[in-house]
Amino acid sequence: MNPIILTVTVLLPVLGGALIPLLPFRSRRQMLIYIETVVLINTALVLTALLNRPADGFVLFHLNGKLSISFQLDGLGTVFAAIVSLLWPLATLYAFEYMTHEGHEKYFFMFYTITYGITLGIAFAEDIVTMYCFYEILTLVTLPLILHTLSREAILAGRTYLYYSLGGAAFAFIGMIFILNYGSTANFSPGGVLMLAKVGDSRDLLLLIYVLCFFGFSVKAAMFPFGGWLPKAGVAPTPVTALLHAVAVVKAGAFTLMRITYYSFGASFLRGTWAQTVVMVFVLITIVYGCSRALKETHLKRRLAYSTMSNLSYILFGVVLMSPLGLTGALCHMIFHAVMKICSFFCAGAVIYKSGRNYIHELDGMGRKMPKVFGAFTVSAFALMGVPGLCGFISKWNLAKAAVDNPHPLAIPGVAALLISALLTAIYMLTIVVRAFFPGKDFDYRTLDGITDPTWRMLLPLGIFVVLMILFGLHSAPVVSMLSKLAAAAV
Repeated sequence: MNPIILTVTVLLPVLGGALIPLLPFRSRRQMLIYIETVVLINTALVLTALLNRPADGFVLFHLNGKLSISFQLDGLGTVFAAIVSLLWPLATLYAFEYMTHEGHEKYFFMFYTITYGITLGIAFAEDIVTMYCFYEILTLVTLPLILHTLSREAILAGRTYLYYSLGGAAFAFIGMIFILNYGSTANFSPGGVLMLAKVGDSRDLLLLIYVLCFFGFSVKAAMFPFGGWLPKAGVAPTPVTALLHAVAVVKAGAFTLMRITYYSFGASFLRGTWAQTVVMVFVLITIVYGCSRALKETHLKRRLAYSTMSNLSYILFGVVLMSPLGLTGALCHMIFHAVMKICSFFCAGAVIYKSGRNYIHELDGMGRKMPKVFGAFTVSAFALMGVPGLCGFISKWNLAKAAVDNPHPLAIPGVAALLISALLTAIYMLTIVVRAFFPGKDFDYRTLDGITDPTWRMLLPLGIFVVLMILFGLHSAPVVSMLSKLAAAAV
């Protein structure tokens, strides 16, 4: 297959989105049909590329000397691109109903659609320069989505997001420069690209640069202490927060950390060093910190945001184990968490859309009024807890197995962190479920008059996510087998 298709899948949503405010749509329905058509066509092109992977890369243009913006599809990029391309059409469909009363829809869907293409640019990046450029562009195109309401909270959240992202970008840039200087190529290569003969006595310096680069890219993955922007970003419309937490931004952070660890610096160079210990300490702190803050949080979307902080560090824990089993577990959780978390956020958004209620103490009795939404939320809650039969159990099992088999002294404490997180997750998620379905015998349901489940445009994505959580939980062997082969080749 011609590798130019990768460039098309990146540029089509960018150009298609940019045209939304310019095209003379006769009705809102006409605009929505146009948007969903662009997204679906692009998803079809991405899936075609994934099923018929181009053997060669494609250089879009040269920057300077050997530096270029170029695309290529490898195994790791295939996983990330599949998550993005399969979830985006459903997220867009959900947004059609949610954004009915939000206003400024043309500009919202312009940036929403452009973000699709930019995220694919990260997935298809052939080298660290291309990945870094699209990583930075992702900040710029998602910032207007966070600022959408232009409320004081939104402006403060956008400012925080920008400050954190630019700070992280500076550290990531340092890592990129050292890779270009000490690496044999800017391109990603399984096992890393460092020329050890050239590294020489600079080994500790390169390890320090890796730590700085890891911290820089970990900003979008919301690792402690750089994840403060994520709960504040919950002020954005729910279709935005769902993508921030499940698909685009945080997964881009996890994906870039996989790239620099296994395809730039190389796991063999990092394994057993003080640098591995440092990043693992912060990852384990984040796992426990995120779920602890979620337990205390009373705002629904912010509770889910802190949950995301914890769960994203599950992925990072697998990454920093720097073993084939660890990477397999990380990739499993990257896929399964995307489904679990987008489902829970969409349920929260449906509640906010239909009732205007944002706090957990306001959800008493809502399960009877919105049974389909809270049914889906319950499934996502059990999946996030790691209940057997659902996809969350599979990824947590693989991460725990990888940790038990790992010789690093922090691997077993990592298992303890996973168990603590599972317990706290059960508490903060089931609290919501119990309040919704069992408000007490004296509860007055007349206070919920007029509240119902949303229309099919919100319910269809929720139904698909529930099916996927169950399907992956009961029949995960093909996915895990594929990811194991990919991980073995990367390490």
